[in-house]
Amino acid sequence: MDVRWTTAFLDFPAAVHPAGARFWERVTGSTLSPSRGDHREFATLVPGAGDGFLRVQRLADGPARVHLDLHVADLEAGTTAAVSSGATVVHRWDDGDVVVLRSPAGLVFCLVPFAAAPGTRWHRPPPSPWAGHLSLVDQITVDVAPDDADREVGFWAALTGWEPLRPHWAGPFRPLLRPEGQPLRIMLHRLDRGRGPATAHLDLASTDRAAETERQTRLGAVVHAVHDDFTVLTDPAGLAYCITDRDPVSGLSPD
Repeated sequence: MDVRWTTAFLDFPAAVHPAGARFWERVTGSTLSPSRGDHREFATLVPGAGDGFLRVQRLADGPARVHLDLHVADLEAGTTAAVSSGATVVHRWDDGDVVVLRSPAGLVFCLVPFAAAPGTRWHRPPPSPWAGHLSLVDQITVDVAPDDADREVGFWAALTGWEPLRPHWAGPFRPLLRPEGQPLRIMLHRLDRGRGPATAHLDLASTDRAAETERQTRLGAVVHAVHDDFTVLTDPAGLAYCITDRDPVSGLSPD
């Protein structure tokens, strides 16, 4: 499938939507666009340079969550490829601009047309500079139950055409190789235990994880766990995410 761009949606219930949207606007150093959609439920976090790849959505109900949009050259061909790879169609919007699907492990995602003039290329934003360090949201991680992990890796690799960075699992994480210019890498995280549908969370890369964590806690984040190479936090809307030691430009770990 010809994936031209990737977008991560931060989906917030109405009660916490303003706090969640404001937090991510400040964390990313972006500007929240005017609301759009039939119910004014969508907005883009517009970066200072490059093209937007983070959006917020106000939900009618349900918990806060993250979902992925794949912008494709041909929506019908992309949908056929997704179903052939193991996805299930959940909903097709009447205007034909969005197809909602579910991965084999149950993660909801969307296919949308690449809305740009022929020959146009969108540009991945650079990392944001802070006081002595850089950071960038650059990864969406799929958290998947152990029994579903291998199939889910195969699904996302087949769907996107992005090869796993490693041929086998090395611990619980297995990233797909992000093509040049794409704003988001896809990481598969095999959970230690559990069943149920896969979920997703965002990861930031930072040149100084401690300083970035301190900056974000001042904005309202709460630290839940500190590991050797990443820190787990929740935003003011209760959405979990991570700050990692990966390089914000390459997306790769220091080692």
